[in-house]
Amino acid sequence: MTGWEVAGVPVQIRRSARRRTVAVQVTPGAVTLFAPSRVPLSQLRDILDARRDWVTGHLAGYAARPPQRPAPQTGQRVPFLGQDLTLHLDAARTRPDRDGDTLHLPAQNAEVALAAWTRRACAVPYRALVEDYAARLGVADRLSAVHVSDTRTRWGSCSADGSIRLHWKLTRAPTEVLHYVALHEAAHLLELNHSARYWAHVTRLMPGWQTHRAWLKEYGHTL
Repeated sequence: MTGWEVAGVPVQIRRSARRRTVAVQVTPGAVTLFAPSRVPLSQLRDILDARRDWVTGHLAGYAARPPQRPAPQTGQRVPFLGQDLTLHLDAARTRPDRDGDTLHLPAQNAEVALAAWTRRACAVPYRALVEDYAARLGVADRLSAVHVSDTRTRWGSCSADGSIRLHWKLTRAPTEVLHYVALHEAAHLLELNHSARYWAHVTRLMPGWQTHRAWLKEYGHTL
């Protein structure tokens, strides 16, 4: 144990003979230094000190996050692709069903039912959105599939085979933010990287994309 702390949070060091670089990982209430076996503590301390403000900022961000979303309740309004749906929980209901702006949910396991309904309901709109951006970028022929994802770490992804995934919780984001992620992934059909050429494609269709990326970084955890 080193006794090192950042903002009152103990710093753990994990060494590996196979590791070649030093990395700093910040998770809620924890800071970990991953390092090669032979890197001296003095060098690790210098690396930690150089990134102290960055680590402190991330710890503060985690601490400021709101508690887990409350369970769905009758009368609650839930954003969905730019609209607000009003929830209605029914003890006798076994399956979700939308009627206009009202979403009927089974009272038992309402949260699970809401997530499952959202994933199904956004599949077609997601595909249409990505197909539109792919066509506008001139790469419609490179798009192989659009899937709805539920990963914990990424809002979207694009694989080398032309398959794009968008997180179902983006249905709760402002529509321009969803559009940004869709464009972000569609542009990877041209450049499977984040080079200057890649960002030029994004900027051509969405000059203000930086605002939407900033919104995700600041408010994405609330979705």
